[in-house]
Amino acid sequence: MIRKTFLKKAVGIITTMVLTMSMIAGCSETSKGDTASGDTIKLGGVFPLTGDVPALGAAMDNGAKLAIKEINDAGGVLGKKLELTVEDDQNQASTAPNAITKLIDQDKVKAVIGTYASKCSIPMAAVAKESKVVMITPGSTNEKVTTEGGEYVFRACFIDPLQGKIGAKFATENLKAKKVAMLYDVGNDYCVGISKEFKSNFESTGGTIAYEKTYNAGESDFKAFLTEIKQLNVDVLYLPDNYSTVGLIAKQAREVGITAALLGSDSWSDPGLVQVGGDAIEGAYFTDHVSLKSDNEVIKKFVSSYKAEYKADPSAFSVLSYDSVYIVAEAIKAAGSTDEAAIKDAMTKLNADCGTNHYTFDANRNPIKSVVINKVVKGEFNFETEIAAK
Repeated sequence: MIRKTFLKKAVGIITTMVLTMSMIAGCSETSKGDTASGDTIKLGGVFPLTGDVPALGAAMDNGAKLAIKEINDAGGVLGKKLELTVEDDQNQASTAPNAITKLIDQDKVKAVIGTYASKCSIPMAAVAKESKVVMITPGSTNEKVTTEGGEYVFRACFIDPLQGKIGAKFATENLKAKKVAMLYDVGNDYCVGISKEFKSNFESTGGTIAYEKTYNAGESDFKAFLTEIKQLNVDVLYLPDNYSTVGLIAKQAREVGITAALLGSDSWSDPGLVQVGGDAIEGAYFTDHVSLKSDNEVIKKFVSSYKAEYKADPSAFSVLSYDSVYIVAEAIKAAGSTDEAAIKDAMTKLNADCGTNHYTFDANRNPIKSVVINKVVKGEFNFETEIAAK
């Protein structure tokens, strides 16, 4: 009887120990900042793979995956492989928050790379802020993304106030423009924000905005606007919108007889601009993040690797997405952990070569970098000049 009682007690003690150890292990595996479980580090990507700018989405997706491949081939991060899960925001502000929410809540990613459009990144940033998960946007240039997004939200691209200022400076000093006409999408935060900055900076130098009209997303007939602009003999037609829309406007502008220089923004930076605009876009200029025609050996290596991997030309957004993955990887490495707060702190202090560029961030988590001006020449984006941020 005593023996049976002893055995029962022993079994009970062992069972309790096993259950306790299992609970501890379980807690370790599900801990938010755990680095010990599994052999991968999960990252998320949100890109516009469908919708009105699928070429840009594919370019960003490819750039991120190329970086993942290179990092993993070199041994990964903290001895683990990076794993990328991608969601499509369709370039819609209503879809983007759901995409990042899924990545954070269901896929349990440690950081998110995304997205292209500011109208999508602004609501995404609110989710990242609430969840306390690092988000870095490769392409969203509206300053609200980081100023309203909070300490967990970063970007690899410059901001609209800077490219609006540089665009106006280029129009004034390089193109010797006195009169400018502006057309832009009134419902797009990116278009509205950069137009405002361009206008204020151009007018501050004594230039005149002779024409300013807006349109709605999805419009395809701009000839009424362009016929009015034709009568004004402006020096520059400023078009800060997506390449797919700009290509249409450029064609129609030339059809009505407008010979003014066309000037735009980084949203032109995709080979699709030439595919849509054809000869009408020849000779146009736009602010950009990089010149893929650069003699820089790092850029040349990236372009060569991208073409070999995807049998296609990259865009500036391929570069920015590629760099964004390297930035996150460098931050995880510096943190020595996949804890979200540790990654955020390491990002804030970053001062390192990441992908194709050297990255360090200002107080609003925006990179400190210059602006490139590219020109469309024989269907390709040729380097025109580079203007430092001041």
